[in-house]
Amino acid sequence: MTPPPPKIAPWSTYKRLWPWLKPYAPRLVLVLVGSLLATGLTLAQPWISKLMIDEALMKRDWDMLVKIAALMMGATVGGFAVNALVSYRYVSLSAQMLFDMRVGLLRHLQRLSLRFYGSFRLGDLMSRLNSDVSDVQRVAGDTLLSVLSNLLFFAGSVGMMLWLDWKLFLVGTVLVPLAVISFLHFQRRMTNLTRQMRERGADIGSILADTILGMRTVNALGAEAHEADRFARANGGFVAAMLKMQTTSFLTGALPGTIVTASSAAVILYGGKQIIDGTMTIGALVAFITYHGRLLAPVQALMGLTASLATARVALARIFELFDTAPEVVEAPSPWPLAGVTREIRLEGVTMHHGREAVLRDASLVIPAGSLTAIIGQSGAGKSTLADMLVRFVDPVEGRVTIDGTDLRELSLSDLRARVLLVDQAPFLFNTSIAENIAFAHRDASGEDIAAAASAAGLDTLIARLPEGLATRTGERGLALSTGERHRVAIARALLRQPDVLILDEPTAALDEETERTVALGLRRALPHATLLVITHKPALADMADHVIRLEHGQTRMEPQVSAHG
Repeated sequence: MTPPPPKIAPWSTYKRLWPWLKPYAPRLVLVLVGSLLATGLTLAQPWISKLMIDEALMKRDWDMLVKIAALMMGATVGGFAVNALVSYRYVSLSAQMLFDMRVGLLRHLQRLSLRFYGSFRLGDLMSRLNSDVSDVQRVAGDTLLSVLSNLLFFAGSVGMMLWLDWKLFLVGTVLVPLAVISFLHFQRRMTNLTRQMRERGADIGSILADTILGMRTVNALGAEAHEADRFARANGGFVAAMLKMQTTSFLTGALPGTIVTASSAAVILYGGKQIIDGTMTIGALVAFITYHGRLLAPVQALMGLTASLATARVALARIFELFDTAPEVVEAPSPWPLAGVTREIRLEGVTMHHGREAVLRDASLVIPAGSLTAIIGQSGAGKSTLADMLVRFVDPVEGRVTIDGTDLRELSLSDLRARVLLVDQAPFLFNTSIAENIAFAHRDASGEDIAAAASAAGLDTLIARLPEGLATRTGERGLALSTGERHRVAIARALLRQPDVLILDEPTAALDEETERTVALGLRRALPHATLLVITHKPALADMADHVIRLEHGQTRMEPQVSAHG
């Protein structure tokens, strides 16, 4: 599914940063105080220049010149030192704040349902996680401090110019509103073009992700030229959006800058006339022109920052769109702990929909504790949906699922997923060693425990023929291993955790009958008291089960088991 383009974010979007700013508010106040001090020291320099001209040079006073030079040196060095300290401290705080945001976004994404990831474009999601958060981090670490500094300079320069000559101030600022109007016009265009460029970049990312993940299919169908054409069209759209943005960015600075230059010329003419008439000193005009430059410099700087600010607004809107995606599965406010599973699993009147179609309709079943139960049925009958409900990847629309008599929705999610483990039909392996994949997120696992889990999952033969054994890397998504080998590594990963309930979705689909039996017997030996739930379409594996449940037309039916093995 291609997500709709986000609406143009208002400036109030920045208010949503407050939850991440709040913990650092006291330290940010100190940064603000430091910025005020640095601004004061910098604004004092033109006034010191006025004193130098009017009180020392014009009066030929050497002692005064020395004192003013020392004062100028002190203000310059002090301003530099305070600015450096403020900048360092602010960048440090902003980095911590953005780290909190990244972690918060990651934790939120971890709570979203698998349905979200099935419908959201991978390239667009990665663009938001990487490019958008990086844009916000860059702006938070640099641009926002620059905006604050320039605003303080602007306010200070206005105050000093009004104090020196309010009439000259009016002459120097009469054209500023026109520059601001042009700035606002181009700023709105920049925001819209930034959004368009971000969307076109996401299109490229999605096409590249599709092509790389589906490279086997592309090569098998001889569709290399087709994919290159798709990429070329997407890249053409990105380049066109980028060129429009570049042109608008140039106009955003050039037109207001020209207006600003005209203001400077007016100040020189009017101020020079006052000096000729004897109503203004040379030092006062020099100081005024310096302040006028400091007045317009922040305006020009703010205009130059419009691209960064527009990019950050779009990036924030895209990030908060992810934050605003509500999880389908939410933990109870006061969840019950689950120390272990000792009784049966029940489905009581469960109905579950995928879109408008009901996969399960008023389904009820009992899975005895400690049993090996096979779930069989045609493709689309709801077998994998049942597995997802048992670990609360999804919740039933109606009815309830219970373990030890407690509704899963009332249990602690972390406890539930520690005691009930699911091995997917297409398990994911990380690009690291077999041992690290087996021990993933299990820091206390010893080498002996990892080897034992691998043996129980039927990996002995594979490990024996690999030169590096368990240290062998599995490759991207585990593609250095066969499908059956990936399944067995995933099973070993589950066995290492010694769950009370282990759900396996087509665990032996890629195995021959002998290896299948070895894996099944290894599961029972490794977890002698656990409840094993196997989703399968293979009769041989179903024959080994204590119970067989068939899913058909949204209903469940316990089938008689002539004999059970293992």
